[in-house]
Amino acid sequence: MLIKKLPEKNVQQLFYAILSLQTQVECMAFFDDLCTMNEIRAFIQRLEVARMLLEGYTYEGIEAETGAASATISRVNKLLHYGSNGYQMSLDRIDKKL
Repeated sequence: MLIKKLPEKNVQQLFYAILSLQTQVECMAFFDDLCTMNEIRAFIQRLEVARMLLEGYTYEGIEAETGAASATISRVNKLLHYGSNGYQMSLDRIDKKL
């Protein structure tokens, strides 16, 4: 895990801060302060790429719909198969809410 390469105290602080958020409005305010618009766009794009890959879209279809580079699509695909299962877990949970 990449996170293991970062200072443990700082990692814990970040994730405890995220876990402390109680509403979507609080979450949006936190990430609005924490991230640039481009960083948030990148998060949104990667999550959408993951959703589309899981639904069986082709790289070409994903690229056309999201504007993601093939390298981004490939990286997300690799993480879906060999990562920590974060994309799948999150998408399964939010699918029930949307």
